[in-house]
Amino acid sequence: MFRRKRKAQVPELGQIPGHVAIIMDGNGRWAKKRLQPRVMGHKAGMDALQKVTIAASDLGVKVVTVYAFSTENWSRPKDEISFIMQLPVDFFNTYVPKLHENNVRVEMIGDRAPLPQATLDALDRARELTKENTGLILNFALNYGGRDDITRAVQQIVAEGLAPEAITAQTVQEHLMTAQLPADLQDPDLVIRTSGEFRLSNFLLWQSAYSEFYITDTLWPDFGAEELRTAIASFGQRDRRFGGLK
Repeated sequence: MFRRKRKAQVPELGQIPGHVAIIMDGNGRWAKKRLQPRVMGHKAGMDALQKVTIAASDLGVKVVTVYAFSTENWSRPKDEISFIMQLPVDFFNTYVPKLHENNVRVEMIGDRAPLPQATLDALDRARELTKENTGLILNFALNYGGRDDITRAVQQIVAEGLAPEAITAQTVQEHLMTAQLPADLQDPDLVIRTSGEFRLSNFLLWQSAYSEFYITDTLWPDFGAEELRTAIASFGQRDRRFGGLK
């Protein structure tokens, strides 16, 4: 007697997070498992990013911020850094036109100064092409660090000569790099980290103070629309109190 296979259950979605931040971890391990160079994992991760961005847009997410390159990643091998810096160029040529068709707007946070000109040109072309789009904002954190973000905010506040008693949490928020995002979407509601690591790695330290977290053992290149939906379904079941009581 044959039993009919049950269809995989699709998780029910509750509240949709407005801003999802993703630490895209595991590219190197993905490549190593396949006996490939680490750079091939980064290329596969770029493929995953397009799919996840479109899936997030379809689910109603407003902002996706991805940790593309941290201020600490400069310590990696030079050939790997060179490949990663080429990825925005390839991403623009290959994927941004498709994202543009899906009404996605491209933005960036991070220190632009050390980045190669070709990388900056590619990002600026993507931002120019998509600047009028009104859908999901794909926000690249490139040469970004949370401590650097807060340090720069403090430096700007001091330079403006504000009196200490005039400085509030809102003042700091307004000087962070995420201030370019809509006011109600600057802090991520949900932070996703792939590859099973339980740390923030200097990502959006101020902004994620009350974020919900979803950790998965899945390596980033294997993370797709189905697991994104699972993460968002998990978020929808959380009881968010922001330090208070309900």
